[in-house]
Amino acid sequence: MADKYTAPKGTTDLIGAQARGWEFLTTTAREVFSHYGYEPLYTPIFEHTELFTRGIGEATDVVGKEMYTFEDKGGRSLTLRPENTASVVRAAINANITANGQAAKLYYAGPMFRYERPQKGRQRQFYQIGAEALGLNSPEADAEMIIMLWHFFCQAGIPADSMRLLVNSMGDGACRPAYRDKVAAFIKEHGDELCEECNARANTNPLRAFDCKNPSCREVFASAPLLKDELCDECAEHHARVLSLLEAAGVPYVEDPTLVRGLDYYTRTVFEVQVDNGLGSQNAIGGGGRYDGLFESLGGKPTSGLGFALGFERTLLALEASGVTFEDGSSIDVYVAVADDLYRDEAFKLATELRRNDVGALVDVAGKSLKAQFKQADHASARYTVIFAPDEYAQGKVVVRNMATKEERLVAPSEVQEAIGA
Repeated sequence: MADKYTAPKGTTDLIGAQARGWEFLTTTAREVFSHYGYEPLYTPIFEHTELFTRGIGEATDVVGKEMYTFEDKGGRSLTLRPENTASVVRAAINANITANGQAAKLYYAGPMFRYERPQKGRQRQFYQIGAEALGLNSPEADAEMIIMLWHFFCQAGIPADSMRLLVNSMGDGACRPAYRDKVAAFIKEHGDELCEECNARANTNPLRAFDCKNPSCREVFASAPLLKDELCDECAEHHARVLSLLEAAGVPYVEDPTLVRGLDYYTRTVFEVQVDNGLGSQNAIGGGGRYDGLFESLGGKPTSGLGFALGFERTLLALEASGVTFEDGSSIDVYVAVADDLYRDEAFKLATELRRNDVGALVDVAGKSLKAQFKQADHASARYTVIFAPDEYAQGKVVVRNMATKEERLVAPSEVQEAIGA
């Protein structure tokens, strides 16, 4: 019976080190992002389906193959969020937070949902941490966001020399359409050398063919036309400025003209951070870019935007490969033990008072023997054990044992906190 219910395929319980890892990364994100002026925002886990079909794009793999969509009791089509940028923009439009040309810097953390084949670092319910900068259209904003992402990974504990930052420009409405046509023509010209999926993309989303993992397809695309040669003057200037700011900040990057992002809303700057260890070929741990047309596509006023998302599962693997571990971080200063059940009420009272005074304290609530309580104190790595024993308590005292030195002293219960130096 115990094995009857298991977690659905593609989901996992965050327990122990994984749960502590998630808390560590969200805490690190809050600390790093707040230094750049970012505020938290949390959106619903499900949205109206049209938000994603319009925002992400009908021709994307996410919309076409991976969304969890269902009807509610009112017949409305709803979708578990496969990503959060569209939701953040929707929330910004609803709350009018970018009205009158105001800028907003927001970050989030939480679960996303995509129906795909589970594999190492990839789940159907997965967790992301991300940031969005709304109402900012300068290359300085792009560079700042890239630097913030790099700063986060370094702060989390991934060595800079084990990461690669890839940067590219995807152009805009002035220069990308003609380039898309060139890539589509290239795919059709080399159709017999490319996989079925690449051929299909010629008519839907030709730029995504650059992201094909098939070695023979990648070899063919090595001779494909590159967008950097087709950028309009404004996009080229914007891109050059972003790169110069990264250089000035001392953030190493690789200009990758084949880097594309999988969602339709990206324009101009796109970027991705990859790692050398822990993930194999699926080695991207975070990325994003600019999406200056997304507000309008969702019914808002023309507003620029850019953002990134990083995958918790992949980042955790990268941290583990770098030797970062997440040991039990609970802080127990005192274990309150009783040698006789007569003193359980007094022990419970003392533990409660210590906790109210910000002292980590454990007390037996299972009726264990004194020997078992001592084992529990050792397992909790308590710094001190306070023992309610008959002879000592008859004098109004308890035993305070230093668990490191084994030194013991007698003090009144009201003096325990002072005795342990807390």
